Amino acid sequence: MYLVYRCDCGRAVYSKEKVATKKCVCGKNLKVKERRIIAKVEDIGQASDMVRKLQEEKYGEAFFTTADKIPNKR
Repeated sequence: MYLVYRCDCGRAVYSKEKVATKKCVCGKNLKVKERRIIAKVEDIGQASDMVRKLQEEKYGEAFFTTADKIPNKR
């Protein structure tokens, strides 16, 4: 069983149900039992899809490009 929740920075995160702490990509250590659980899912694929969906709802769809197409800000 996997739990899906948000960090204080707003990023959606998932971890196994038995995990006590998880480190977000922002650097904050999260105590899992103190977080509001958004969803409980059976496998890692579902957890990953749920996090992706939550991130797209909050920040929009991700897109990829190459470095030569990024405008120079100098």
